Amino acid sequence: MDIGVEFSDLLGEIEDEMRSVLDMQEGHARPLYEMLAYHLGLDQPDGPRGKRIRPLLGLLAYQTLTGKYQDALPAAAAVELGHNFSLVHDDIEDSDRERRHRPTLWAVWGVPLAINAGDALFALSRLALYRLMDAEGYEPQKLIDLMKVYDETCLALCEGQYLDISFERRLDVTVDEYMEMIGKKTAALLAASVQAGAMVATGDPEVGEMYRRFGYDLGIAFQIADDLKGTFWASAASGKREAGDVRKRKKTFPLIWALQHAGDDDRSRLGAIYQPVIRATDGSGPPDADGALSDEQVEEVLAILERCGARAAAGEEARQRRATAINDVTVLPIPIEARELLSGLVEAVVAV
Repeated sequence: MDIGVEFSDLLGEIEDEMRSVLDMQEGHARPLYEMLAYHLGLDQPDGPRGKRIRPLLGLLAYQTLTGKYQDALPAAAAVELGHNFSLVHDDIEDSDRERRHRPTLWAVWGVPLAINAGDALFALSRLALYRLMDAEGYEPQKLIDLMKVYDETCLALCEGQYLDISFERRLDVTVDEYMEMIGKKTAALLAASVQAGAMVATGDPEVGEMYRRFGYDLGIAFQIADDLKGTFWASAASGKREAGDVRKRKKTFPLIWALQHAGDDDRSRLGAIYQPVIRATDGSGPPDADGALSDEQVEEVLAILERCGARAAAGEEARQRRATAINDVTVLPIPIEARELLSGLVEAVVAV
């Protein structure tokens, strides 16, 4: 399944809803919203975009329960705007200068304006939720319940980001700690996206919880599969191993698994390569502290990960989590055709 082709109409309407939220804002601060459109890939017809998987899942959750999707568009837009507020801040915190093959917001406009832009996306995401009230007969209590889920999810994102950043200075991170981190940083938002769609469709909390569980399990599988790609992916054009996550010293599932399960010599070598350099509090110190790994170091790390079974372990974990998500779909109170649609989406999103 090609998500971009299969759901092009839905994705287009999600983006139209986001444009509508941005276009409501006028005045001398209008360039701020042009910055946001740039980050979202909405500044040009074919601008670089993410998969929009989170808002798409929310719409599909609503559609599988009601047979339509239009009334859930404000919630879908809110989810994507909220996701992107976290990405703007992530890019600053990780010093990433490129996202989706073009400069990040802070790399173009500077850190202060980028922080402000991320905050604006957070506020706009909440304002987008209020647009649900435009639907005839919408119950205010449902909006309050959605706001609670949204705010709890944003807090979970912050906790997950704290854990992720704290891992950078540690070599003793366990797989259990990693699972908690991605549960908060990745799976929580996917879970909330699906849950929100179900909550807009029905007032049954049990159904909402069933959809939340599906989204959470999909989120865990999605992140581990993404770790596999980021660690072992090779460029189709050059055939060279890109290994972006290794090059950036990221603590992904394969690396953390290897630090726990590799032989003594391999663990010792990984520790030496990933040993963090503690910077002085005034920012002084060697300019290349914690810089990207060299090609030789990348190849050595990849060889260790292959040798100790980390790649196989990550693939197996992703497949097991994917199977759990598909099993979650089988118990949803929806027609079999809708279950097949969601199961196919899971297979497409977690392709390992």
